[in-house]
Amino acid sequence: MAGAAIPSGIDQIDLQPGSHVCAFYRGDSDRDQLLTAYLGAGLTAGDKCICVVDSAYTAKRLELLPATCGGPGPFDGQLDIHLPESTYLAGGEFTTSDMLTFWAESMVKAEIEGYSFCRLVGEMTWALRDAPGVEHLVGYESELNRVTSSCPVIVLCLYDLNLFSGEVVVNIVKTHPQVLVQGILVENPYYVGPMSSSGRRTPDPPPR
Repeated sequence: MAGAAIPSGIDQIDLQPGSHVCAFYRGDSDRDQLLTAYLGAGLTAGDKCICVVDSAYTAKRLELLPATCGGPGPFDGQLDIHLPESTYLAGGEFTTSDMLTFWAESMVKAEIEGYSFCRLVGEMTWALRDAPGVEHLVGYESELNRVTSSCPVIVLCLYDLNLFSGEVVVNIVKTHPQVLVQGILVENPYYVGPMSSSGRRTPDPPPR
């Protein structure tokens, strides 16, 4: 989706509307810095901010974020915070279609509420749990591009390199057009798009 670049709030990085970024970090402190910067910038800009974090403790910390923002406000209802139990793992299992529906309906609701832009963020460590359906994580990440690429939204998926295996990281990278690591945003040459209606994916880049 073409449009004016959106300040992400992270290290002076701007993102285009429709961006779906894989952000790698190490440990809770790095995660909290990313969340605070990204969501804080969104609150100040007047964006609808919707996030899923993996623990009630992190959720409680984020509930305090609107009070620390120096923007015009008010911030009531601007920040929606969810846990995996009501989103990714609702009903005790992960289903790609249900989660894509959750994001799509959340964006429609935000528009009805009067917001012209959304910021979505998901902390992805829920996928390390022993729950049915988590094996479909890579396919879900790929299909999310289809839902968000033409919408007035930016999406950040958070992956802790201390917890995810190298094999998972390699596969996850292929599903994101952009990758953020150590404050550097990289256009991903290995991005593989979602499945087309013909059942084929966009071609992989030539081997090096």
